[in-house]
Amino acid sequence: MSETSVGLDPLMTAEAWRRSGRDVAIATVIETWGSAPRPAGSHLVIDADGNFEGSVSGGCVEGAVITEALDVIGSGEAKMLEFGVADETAWRVGLSCGGRIRVYVERLG
Repeated sequence: MSETSVGLDPLMTAEAWRRSGRDVAIATVIETWGSAPRPAGSHLVIDADGNFEGSVSGGCVEGAVITEALDVIGSGEAKMLEFGVADETAWRVGLSCGGRIRVYVERLG
């Protein structure tokens, strides 16, 4: 394991990143409806440089969560994000069979 990655647990990575002085946000899947690639409770950790570990979805959804997390790191204000996709566009954005997810993004420390 490196100093920047603490294995497979994004929460442990978040703690290590904070201890090393990084500004960090955590995105957590709060709810899912229909098909979703990651279950409620899944985490994605993002630092101010855009480094990330973990997963809350896939495709464009994950990219959008990372972008929003950078805003949360800058402002300190948490955000609740919701992504919903009709079946015909689902593959393009990473929700392969349609569905919706709600993701809470908060800054640590």
